[in-house]
This record gives sequence, structure tokens and C-alpha cells, in this order.
Amino acid sequence: MAASTHWAASATAMGVLERGGNAFDAAVAAAFVLQVVEPHLNGPGGDLTAIFTTAGEETPRVLDGQGPAPAAASAARYRDEGLDRVPGSGALAAAIPGATDAWLLLLRDHGTWEVADVVAPAIDYARDGFPAVARVGSTIAAVADLFTGHWPSSAALWLPGGRPPAPGQVLRNPAWAATLNRLADTAQGPTREARVDAVRTVWAEGFVAEAIEAFCRTPHRHASGTDHAGVLTVADSAGWRASVTDAAVGTFRGYRVAKTPLWGQGPALLQMLALLEPDPPDPSTEEGAHRVLEAIKLAQADREAWFGDASPITVDELLDPDYVARRRTLIADEASSDVRPGGVGGRDPRLAELATAGLAPGVSGGSAVGEPTVTIGGEPGASGATGEPRTSSHGEMRGDTCHLDVADRWGNLVSATPSGGWLQSSPTIPELGFALGTRLQMTWLEEGLPSTLTPGRRPRTTLTPTLVLDDRGPLVAVGSPGGDQQDQWQLLYLLRTLVGGWSPQAAIDAPALHTTSSPGSFWPRDREPGGAVVEDRLGDAVIAGLERRGHRVTRAGDWSLGRLSAVGIDRDRGVLWGAANPRGMQGYAVGR
Repeated sequence: MAASTHWAASATAMGVLERGGNAFDAAVAAAFVLQVVEPHLNGPGGDLTAIFTTAGEETPRVLDGQGPAPAAASAARYRDEGLDRVPGSGALAAAIPGATDAWLLLLRDHGTWEVADVVAPAIDYARDGFPAVARVGSTIAAVADLFTGHWPSSAALWLPGGRPPAPGQVLRNPAWAATLNRLADTAQGPTREARVDAVRTVWAEGFVAEAIEAFCRTPHRHASGTDHAGVLTVADSAGWRASVTDAAVGTFRGYRVAKTPLWGQGPALLQMLALLEPDPPDPSTEEGAHRVLEAIKLAQADREAWFGDASPITVDELLDPDYVARRRTLIADEASSDVRPGGVGGRDPRLAELATAGLAPGVSGGSAVGEPTVTIGGEPGASGATGEPRTSSHGEMRGDTCHLDVADRWGNLVSATPSGGWLQSSPTIPELGFALGTRLQMTWLEEGLPSTLTPGRRPRTTLTPTLVLDDRGPLVAVGSPGGDQQDQWQLLYLLRTLVGGWSPQAAIDAPALHTTSSPGSFWPRDREPGGAVVEDRLGDAVIAGLERRGHRVTRAGDWSLGRLSAVGIDRDRGVLWGAANPRGMQGYAVGR
């Protein structure tokens, strides 16, 4: 069974499974296809996290493809560049690219196929072409002036004939096809594992890393509206490799829920569930939607104060029953507008000075220089209204991510959320055919915080896939794009399936909502105090009730929020199941 945010990736995964590959072969092949067909949502220069279990081994593990900050990326250096926050686009925002190495690590340790076989579908799409979904064209249109005025290599690739592509127009990326072919040709060695490692070495230390360093030396326009050179070097990528670590695990209503550690936002979902566990609400009702929004705000406030690669707390302290009970008393009948972190483990919380502000100073509608912001799939200027890509003229983007889930006949289960390296994140490196990521925008330039920009530290990523297990083993792999909304939308899914008894597809289809009251993880790190975004299908009565309670509600349309996909195991019937998001007519689940 395979499900993802794009039909081509799901079909690719299914083809691998039908030809004898396992879930890991299928996930890697699908991931390389996602890099090609959703270039506005992820790319080879980006990052990823995944959670998986292997057949016969039920311990959930995290694939850590979140690269850290380069050696020259420090808060002090960026402040010396005249910046007060890390820009949302441009090479200064680039962490060490982690996605490609992480996929290859997963293939080496748990797959069965050769590199050339798993990248073959992606090479075909990049070389021969793929039909552009509507949002590829609208994203490119939003940054077309940036491309033509400042990023000519991106204009050459993404503005064929000088115009943004129309929906369904066939796009090609021959440079990336050639790069993939060249990488596959380096897969030499006596064993399959050695051949995969040979490709990883070339990626991190060879022609790819050399081209990245050369590109970074040239100053280019950033989301700040100013020009800067990047700081990534061959030494940075040569000194880092993806890894596998233990998952953070919480409990809810007899289930175990596995997430990323505190360097990601995953434990926030565990805290949301703990806050709501004594009396889980129905998010389709006024009371339930209100309690959900308030629980999210409390968990995200703790995320802002405590999460990061230098977090001083543990997940056990965050989920301590006494601490959670104290936090639960803060959920009142009226909407809260403040950012209210707690004293985890008896420590005093600290927030970045910019974290509690509203719209960022000098920013109009999210644009660095007061220029219009275009909301893809929503209304201009609706701050984070849809969780879909929001693009300013300098490349600011939100919610740009993909997701895929795979289960195979042997019991392997993978939930993966790749992101970053978007076509609008920094100029295309012409000889490679991809752009660098911008994950460092999730760090602060204020010293002394768990998420302060620091050489060698991972930024606090929003990538947050989920596995659900019971006392007999893994049950569900689920996740979603959406930046800060990822765990919010997954919370709705878990409440509806684990408590409400909804089917997976019904839970994905159901009306969604999220808060924008918490500090954003993306540049310019703004927030809307008391903000709540809802699908109109939630109903006029529920929406009016939320407004009476003090929520500043933005209606986002009937089918606009959430892009979840999921696969799972139905032990009672002895079958696998899959479900995918209908919004945008792009997500796809398939199995046999």
C-alpha cells in the first residue's frame, strides 16, 4: 500500500512493490519522483524526516535527514550582514542538504534495490517531462519577477518561453536527470551497501558539493530584499551524514504515538494529545474546535520556548502528568491571544523577542519590502490561511512540503515528510538542476535560545511524520505537508479515528482548522494573536460560536486545509488500507 501527495509518486511506489521491492525501496523511489514532480514543495537540496518500523522489529525509528547549520553560519555573522532574522529565501538560509543522503542511507540499510533502479523513474520524469500541477505554475508566476530580475538560472529552467507553465504543461529538468545519471554511475563496490555508500560519498564530497560551494560564492537576492553570498562549503557536507535515532513516543487512549525528537516539532503533537486525553473533544463541534485550538496554542508555546537542537528539557518532562495537568487548567472558555509557555521541569521559559510580536516589523502581508503577497489556494494577504504555499516577490514560502506513506507485505512501515530545496528557495544551480533549501529560517539570531542559529546545530524543523502503534505493533503511518499546521491537522485526524471511530478517508476529508496565533516557524516569523483558520464546511453555527469565544476566524473555503495521507494495517480483516487527500485532486492512495 502506498499513499502520497502526488499520484506519480504513489504509482511509482506501487510499481516497486509489485516488482518485489520492499517498503524502503518503494519509499526511496517515490521520494526521488516527488523531487521532480513537486519541485515547488521539495527538492534534492532539501531535508526530510521519516519514522519507520521494520518487519519483526516494532521499535519506531527516526530517519534524520535534517542537515545542520554550516560552520560559517552563526547568529553573529548574520547580524553583521545587517539581518535581524534568517531570510526565507537565498543561500544564507541553507542548512547542509540532508534529504538525498538520508534516502540513500535508508536504501542502504533497509532496502534491497540498487541506486540506479530506484532513481530510474525520477530520471525518466526529469528527462522526458512531467505534467505540471496548477500550483507549480502559480508558484512560479508569483516569483517570476524575482527570477527574471535576480535569479536568471531559475528563469531559464522554470519560465519556458519566458512564461510560467500552464496547468498540465510538460516540464523537464535535464540537468537534474544528468546529475542523477552521473550519481548512479558512481555506484561502484563489492556489495550493494558499498555501492550505495559510494554514491553518498560523491554527493557529499564530489562534484555535487563542489558545485554547491561554487554557487554559494556569488551574492544573490534574498528574502530580505538584499544581496548576500551563501556559506556552504564542501567541508560542511563532507563532515555530515544522515543518521537514524530513536523516536519520541507518547501514549494516547491505549495507543503509542511515535514522533521526531525535540529538534523537530513532533513532541508538540504528543503534548496536544496529552492535554486532551481525559476528555477528547470532537473537533467538528464548537466546544471541541475551541478546546483543540487552545491545546494547540499551549503546546506550540512550549515548542517555541523549549524545542531545538540545544533543548534543555526531555520529552518525559514535557509529558509529565503533573505538568500537563497544570497546563490543562489554562484552557478556558474564551480564546487566548498570548503566547504562554510553561516552566518545563521547573525551569523558567524564555522566548525570542520577535516571537511574541504580531506581523513582523517592516513587513506588509508577509513581504520583506511591503510588496504584495500571493496566497496560493487562498486569498492574498491571509496570513497562513490555507497552509498552502504563500509566495512573496522575494520567494517567501510557507507550508511547502510533500508526504508519503508505504506499507509492504512483510510488515515494513514508513511515514516520510520530505521538504525544502524548493524551486523558489534560492537560485537554481544550473549544472546540477536544483536549488538549496532554507531550513535555517527556523532558527533565531538572538543568542542563548534552544533554536539560536549555531554552526553544527540542526534547525528546529517542522517536518513531523507519525506512526501509531498498539500493544501488538505498528498500525498507522500518517502525515501531511503544511509547515506549522502539520501536527495540527494530524491532531484532528487522530481524534477522529482513534476516538471518534471515523474511517481514515473520512477523517482526512473532514473539515479542518488550525491556529495562526502561535509564532510562525517560517520567515518573517510572524503570528496573528487569536487567529484561527477554518474550512467553511465546519458550519456557520460552529464558526459563529468560535467568534463569540474571541477567535479571530478566517474562512479558507470549503476544501482548502490539510493534505494528509495515510496507510495502515487492519489486523482484524488481514488487509492493508490507504487514504489520501482529495483537496487539489492530486493526492493518491493505491494498493493491492
